[in-house]
Amino acid sequence: MSLSQVYSRAQLGMSAPLVRVEVHTAGGLPSTQIVGLPEAAVREARDRVRVAILSSAFDYPSRRITVNLAPAELPKEGGRYDLAIALGILAATGQLPGGRLEQCEFVGELSLGGELRAVPGILPAIMAAHAAGRCAVVPAANAAEAALLQDMDIQIAGHLAGVCAWLRGEATLARPAETAVSLPADAAAGPDLAEVRGQPLARRALEVAAAGGHHLMFHGPPGSGKTMLAQRLPGILPPLLPRERIEIVALRSLAGLPPAEVISARRPFRAPHHSASAVAMVGGGSHPVPGEISLADHGVLFLDELPEFSRHVLESLREPLESDHVVIARAAQRVRFPARFQLVAAMNPCPCGYAGDGSSRCHCTPAQIRHYRNKLSGPLLDRLDLVVQVPAVDLKALVAPARQAAESSAEVRARVMAARACAQARQGGINARLPAARLESFCALSAVDRGWLARAMKQLDLSARSYHRILRVARSIADLDGRDGLQRPDLAEALGYRWR
Repeated sequence: MSLSQVYSRAQLGMSAPLVRVEVHTAGGLPSTQIVGLPEAAVREARDRVRVAILSSAFDYPSRRITVNLAPAELPKEGGRYDLAIALGILAATGQLPGGRLEQCEFVGELSLGGELRAVPGILPAIMAAHAAGRCAVVPAANAAEAALLQDMDIQIAGHLAGVCAWLRGEATLARPAETAVSLPADAAAGPDLAEVRGQPLARRALEVAAAGGHHLMFHGPPGSGKTMLAQRLPGILPPLLPRERIEIVALRSLAGLPPAEVISARRPFRAPHHSASAVAMVGGGSHPVPGEISLADHGVLFLDELPEFSRHVLESLREPLESDHVVIARAAQRVRFPARFQLVAAMNPCPCGYAGDGSSRCHCTPAQIRHYRNKLSGPLLDRLDLVVQVPAVDLKALVAPARQAAESSAEVRARVMAARACAQARQGGINARLPAARLESFCALSAVDRGWLARAMKQLDLSARSYHRILRVARSIADLDGRDGLQRPDLAEALGYRWR
């Protein structure tokens, strides 16, 4: 026939809209034209597809070929439509049967030799194809990602000729191998909390933050262990759930990270430099890609030297900290990326870092210290659930033999998982995301404790948001200690973590 239709998928953030690749051949001067709002990489597909077809021992028609990528108003970019275009041309010229094409969707970039190359964002395309009741044919280079979706109809192809043989019923295609994404023995392996000497208050705050998913800031002089503590937070968090890992892998693939990092089973730990721009932090670009807050989804975003970040960058975090997602708006599209990250920040008490450490090393004036701390806005600090002073570690205690081994990450993680299991059974989620409307039910206080907390908040001049966050932190403290109700010590400890 002279007209064929092949299904493919576009990339639009975390979604994958359907694209119908319509191919028509007619008499006239030999030419290939691609329409349907294609960008440069898509327009160049005509040359890649022509050579790939010839290299696969098929005939490229000496006719006028028109390729329409519908819907026309959806921008098309990248090489992900190469395979669908090639199959459409072969079907339109009678070299392939067209019946089986209706049951499948094809995504993949072609090399000049006909090999299939990986494309970003393959998981949303596979899930969309499954929802539409069609089989997804994807490149072998994306097999490791596709193996996460074992319950879906997925075919793995390495070459255009192999796909054509499968469509003719002459060969079979591989399924995603489960071994492609075999997990390490300990998915949480990494820096261990047992390596941290001293800092009992900071360790306790880290455990509370892990139990409830709370945002945390360490405040102390250089060398006190702030970065060491932050790096060990992923190791005490529960293992990733399958749906969480699929979301993380999809985001990493969209961002173009290396394959080994894309398939990692560990919770993300992102530590951008303080020179990062707002676009690098929250995502964006002419074709929006995930930023650091989305790459830290279901993991940890560590901002060291917090006051050194641009004020504009820090203020751009305020909304994602509350909403757990970010919406990037462009003239032609709006893209939504998840951003369920746990923020851990670190800062020094002054520009030189040594104010209040008991030595005479600090020569910063009060005005310089005030200017340094004023780089952080009140609304941003109000969104931090725990702010902990991390004092300098005494050198004698650091070099002296340890009297007893410090708790390891595995021991702390067991308590964190038990606390999260309590929260999940009670309210269906972690305490940090407990809605304000349900606080009265799950964080009920006696009349005496309610009055005590009200007086303390008035004396400390805390906001209504602080009240809710204190209750959530107190709920996490009670869960760690295995208590159903909140008591005065839980409230007092949670209140002591507020920024003042």
